[in-house]
Amino acid sequence: MNKGSGLKIRLLIGAVIIGFALFKNCSSREENPYTGKVQAINMTPDEEIMMGIKYAPEMANQHGGLHPDTQLQSFVDQIGKKLVDNSMARETPYKYEFHLLRDEQTVNAFALPGGQIFITYALLSKLQNEDQVAGVLGHEIGHVLGKHSAERVANSSMWQTISTGAEVGGGAGSAVNAIGQNILLGNGRDDELESDDLGVLFMIKSGYDPYQMIGVMQILKAASGGSSQPEFQSTHPDPENRITHIKESIKKYGYTGPATM
Repeated sequence: MNKGSGLKIRLLIGAVIIGFALFKNCSSREENPYTGKVQAINMTPDEEIMMGIKYAPEMANQHGGLHPDTQLQSFVDQIGKKLVDNSMARETPYKYEFHLLRDEQTVNAFALPGGQIFITYALLSKLQNEDQVAGVLGHEIGHVLGKHSAERVANSSMWQTISTGAEVGGGAGSAVNAIGQNILLGNGRDDELESDDLGVLFMIKSGYDPYQMIGVMQILKAASGGSSQPEFQSTHPDPENRITHIKESIKKYGYTGPATM
């Protein structure tokens, strides 16, 4: 076999692999029943729940384990339950569990697929009232309903397959990986804004003041030292940009309470 024929065969095999990845991704697209967004999802709700439960202990260990204060944990649980019970979250098959982490340094909150939700003590201690805690937890519930982790898993799988095809076809895998990463980061920014929007809705439905979400953004900005990298280089929108979208969501959902922030 001459070099030209070998290259053509590699290109053909690479094209087949890439085509398969794209076909699989397109064929797995479905409408999210809670947001109406069309997404590529290759996990069932039960699989999302199992994944979240599987990785929850590992995530807790990375942040010093669970916080020993049972009263604080109960406080977080009560707010989380109120948000779930008064929103469409109660209609989902997900098993919501709220975990207060011991970590006193990392100002953060995050969610795993299926309803495992975490907030660090470092963040909780900076929040000024129950409404702000509700804003953080409502945002994380939004990630679960938005199936953001499940979508990221599906997209990551697609880009890994495309990268393999590119390497077979001509060694361009690193470039394709970079493209895939940029797409995943872009989805991350959209996910944050969608979760902010859902968090505002859940707060209103549960009797909380959604303007307190703006206070959360100000706290996050202060915790970062007031600095932020360019938005296109970050998986999270700049807090000021998020504040603008939060105000739009409050108006969209017709909240008529006092603007306390």
